[in-house]
Amino acid sequence: MLAPMRLALRRMRPRKLRIRILLAMVMLSVPPLILLGYISYNISKNTIVSNHMDNNEHNLKTASEVADLLLRNVVNMHRLILANDQVRADLRAVGEDGGRILDVRAANRLQNVVVSNLIDTRHIDSICLFDRGFHAVCYGSTDANAGIYASPQGRLGISGSAWYRDALAAKGRELFFAYNVLQAAPSSGSFSSVKVLRDPSDYETIGLLVINLKKSMFGQAMNDNQDSGFLVLDPGGSPVSVVYAQDPVLVQKFADASGEEDAFRALHRMGYLTIGYRNDTTGWTFLHVVKASRLLQDSTRIGLATAWFAAFIGLIALLLSLFVSGSITRPLLQLKKMMIHWSKGNGEQAQRTAFDEDEVGAIGETFRRISSENVQLSERLVHSKLKEREAELRSLQAQIKPHFLYNTLDSIYWMAVIAKNKEIASMAVALSESFKLSLNKGKETIPVFKELKHIEHYMTIQNLRYKGRFRYVAEVEPELMSLEILKLLLQPLVENAIYHGLEPKIGEGEVRLTGKLRNGMAIFTVEDDGVGMESQERTQGGYGLGNVRERLALYYGPDSALTVKTAPDEGTSIEIRFRPLDMKEG
Repeated sequence: MLAPMRLALRRMRPRKLRIRILLAMVMLSVPPLILLGYISYNISKNTIVSNHMDNNEHNLKTASEVADLLLRNVVNMHRLILANDQVRADLRAVGEDGGRILDVRAANRLQNVVVSNLIDTRHIDSICLFDRGFHAVCYGSTDANAGIYASPQGRLGISGSAWYRDALAAKGRELFFAYNVLQAAPSSGSFSSVKVLRDPSDYETIGLLVINLKKSMFGQAMNDNQDSGFLVLDPGGSPVSVVYAQDPVLVQKFADASGEEDAFRALHRMGYLTIGYRNDTTGWTFLHVVKASRLLQDSTRIGLATAWFAAFIGLIALLLSLFVSGSITRPLLQLKKMMIHWSKGNGEQAQRTAFDEDEVGAIGETFRRISSENVQLSERLVHSKLKEREAELRSLQAQIKPHFLYNTLDSIYWMAVIAKNKEIASMAVALSESFKLSLNKGKETIPVFKELKHIEHYMTIQNLRYKGRFRYVAEVEPELMSLEILKLLLQPLVENAIYHGLEPKIGEGEVRLTGKLRNGMAIFTVEDDGVGMESQERTQGGYGLGNVRERLALYYGPDSALTVKTAPDEGTSIEIRFRPLDMKEG
């Protein structure tokens, strides 16, 4: 199966390299641009939708919180009116037989409760207080009354109304209705909050309180910063009740919906995007809708612009590929001719082939240099093999010498112990340990604490030589002790202090080594109180310091530094600083 497919592809493939390059460049430029346009269109669409959802969810949440504050004020108003002793006394005094009803004094007390408690009445349309016989006193606009329940015949219909039954079932809890319960037909301007009033002493029903609110409060809760797609829905009814709508036309689009989910599906089928938020106080849904085509206008323009740009780039790629393919195939043909001459042994003809200064020309020049350097490479290979054998021999010798020296120093130590010469024994031990630490099993790095141990052995040997003239003080921070550093980095500095600072000095002297870690840099300082130097030029030419400076720069890079401070009769201070390699990642 695979063999026939390979044969078919081989027959379909153009034989000329230039045509293949042309097709490859077109295929590599146009499809990715089309794919990029498709991806950018979808990314921009998803980003716009996501930003729209996030922003409007935040706005709806803020509007719901503002509405909660306003609605909780209404709840508090219900409770303040019920808590007033005089209002409760008026309601208890009214009998169900209708012998006494609420009068003007009750209306004044209702007004006093509202005014004295500084209740915000900007969004209140009217407040109506009903006694047990459903006689009402109202507070609000000049024509505030009980609406369809103001007449004797109307009062009889309260007990049979659905909203009153719901209020009774709430057992004293405040209920919010999507319409004005005191109006004959649903009102677009106000909605009601109803509470059945019960006497706190015996929980007997003593009246009814209806507070009608202006629906414009929802528009102010949104700060009027939304377009016409803001609605407030009451999901409890069937069909869905619209409490507030900035655009009444939207209400008609889901007027026949049997529930909230059905309304959302209807809007989605008509191409609307919806985002909702549930209000805590009322249980109503704050909803924002927008036409998807209107929201995605920018992403559509991006898609069209990308398509036109892809077509333009495809045309440019076709023209450029004609030029580029020719510029590539010509030097390749020259390279082919040069290789043919070389394979036939005609090296002089191959050397006369000229190339342009491009990548193929670089290949041709490289091939030409390879042909001329072939003999030199053969000679270098033989020479490198000889060097490798010599290095192996030296390595074997280096492995033999340390063992011989350790055994010799061990023999000297025991001879000194037998002869009871403690100084020679101590010097032999110190020299042996110092030699072991300097070799460090062939490793280039050593922990700081071992480097300090090496210096201590070195100071032991020097004090044995000079009868204890030198004091050595080491003050290194604990976090540096286990740090791996280049071996023999600090010992030469101490040795320099002994030979050039303290040995020429009359009497005793002190070498102080300090180490600290600051901002990721390890800083070591070696100070002596010796004779010092008149000029730092002597330190520049010294083999020991020069070797340390060179090794420090090679191993730790340009961030490292070696600084010398000296003055006659004031001693010398040498500071090295570097960034440890095992701390660079941090």
